[in-house]
Amino acid sequence: MKPIIYQLMPRTFTNFNETRQKNGSREENGCGTFKAIGPKVLQQIKDLGATHVWYTGVIRHATAEYNTPSITKGKAGSPYAITDYYDVDPDLAVDQNKRMEEYEALIRRTHKAGLFVIMDFVPNHVAREYKSLCKPKDCRDLGEGDHPEWAFSPLNNFYYIPGERFAPSFDIDGYEEYPAKVTGNDCFTPHPSVNDWYETIKLNYGVHYMGGGEKQFDPIPDTWNKMLQILNFWARKGIDAFRVDMAEMVPIEFWRWVIPYMHSFFPELQFIGECYNPDLYRSFLDAGFDYLYDKVGMYDYLRGATSKNWPVSGITGQWQSTDDIRHRMVYFMENHDEQRIASGFFCGRGRCAEPAMIVTATLGTNPVLIWAGQELGEKGMDSEGFSGMDGKTTIFDYWGVKSLQAWANKGKWDGKDLDEEQLELRNFYHRLLNIARSNRAVTEGMMYDLEYAQGEGFDRHEEYAYIRKYEDEVLLFVLNFHDRELPTTVRIPREAFECLGQKEYSKAVAEDLLTDTILTSVSPKGRAVGYIPFNSEEPIQLTLPAWTGVILKISPKK
Repeated sequence: MKPIIYQLMPRTFTNFNETRQKNGSREENGCGTFKAIGPKVLQQIKDLGATHVWYTGVIRHATAEYNTPSITKGKAGSPYAITDYYDVDPDLAVDQNKRMEEYEALIRRTHKAGLFVIMDFVPNHVAREYKSLCKPKDCRDLGEGDHPEWAFSPLNNFYYIPGERFAPSFDIDGYEEYPAKVTGNDCFTPHPSVNDWYETIKLNYGVHYMGGGEKQFDPIPDTWNKMLQILNFWARKGIDAFRVDMAEMVPIEFWRWVIPYMHSFFPELQFIGECYNPDLYRSFLDAGFDYLYDKVGMYDYLRGATSKNWPVSGITGQWQSTDDIRHRMVYFMENHDEQRIASGFFCGRGRCAEPAMIVTATLGTNPVLIWAGQELGEKGMDSEGFSGMDGKTTIFDYWGVKSLQAWANKGKWDGKDLDEEQLELRNFYHRLLNIARSNRAVTEGMMYDLEYAQGEGFDRHEEYAYIRKYEDEVLLFVLNFHDRELPTTVRIPREAFECLGQKEYSKAVAEDLLTDTILTSVSPKGRAVGYIPFNSEEPIQLTLPAWTGVILKISPKK
């Protein structure tokens, strides 16, 4: 199965309140809930093509209501500043006293809809005011039993700066920390800046960073066992996969220990790692991760080709750089950390990235991720509060997302308020993701990159072409990244047919799976015919509108 991951943040996904007061409270701006993610919308997510739902921001994290506002990012807080690993965010519950039961019911609904559940695991850092009130009775809390007079010890869960008081380089009120703990982004100073992860503290896995990076893993550090207990707690609730935040900031030895241990009890459990260092990819996959982000490679290049006029022929180098592990790299064009495609910081319209999205979804057998609202052309151009107008959908504020609200229509999920362009874009995603999910040429087949074989009549700066094949099923992809219509000539070399074990056809039927249309060509007698050549002798003539592509299902003309 090729995973198609739909990422959503319950706080914003089912918030139907349209007030949108900057820096507004939960009462002013509203907040989505677990219960509002019902069977109807889950079925629509599945119909869109998704196989997995990644629920972002579930675990209880710091908020301005329950924690010190001066060290909390936004009124709603960062979902990656965890305050209790054994609890869920009370904001997401209709009845806060039954918040865990409501989340467990969401897991069951998601499974009933035929979807797998992904949740975040945040192993590198916690909120400065971390304290678990919901941990099982047989578990010790993080920091419990620490020796804060020691800067480092594998017995400690945190790193300390003895004799120093936490005093960031900006004003804070109402919070005291002595001795200071090391900040989450490896900031070993009591004076983190506003650009540091100042709201978090680094967890200690037994690496003595200030002592030359010495690793003290024997006996097993206390933090390892406590994080194992946390993973086990959530896995027992039916979680199918963990998206691991900043996996590379935790020593790889921990992953080599904990992932096999978890698999001994939950053999189908998967781990998806956020990792931005290509030099670490193979070692982290060897350590047990099922998948890793391909952000600094494929994402960055597709974004450059879409919005910065980078030559699309460079896509070839990106897939080649990870070819041996490409089936385990998650491709995406949006997630909560990145700017929206339709924002003024990216390319201004969701439709402009259609060819890049086709590459993302179909170039390989690897997973593809989309961020809720991407399929609707969400712009992310609101100034919500802590998150200013940055082209992203806020993860720090209480907010209603306009495109999601237009789709939801107060919980009816009938798309009544979507405009024509949003409906067209959603239809494109629906077709594309279902091709990616169910077409065996995409889910299992070989890929042959045609870019190198193109010559006159093919613009290698703006156009990209490749073939996917599984048994008798053949798909030809031709994409136009340009902002204007392009006539193009596609050549398929003999080597492609030999490599794929594919017959050549003098006459082939070419059905565009994105539009259900049959490609036509002109016969020697000058009339339009419902077939094209598909061989190494005759090029294929096409005209592609701006920012579009075709997925041509090829079969012999009978």
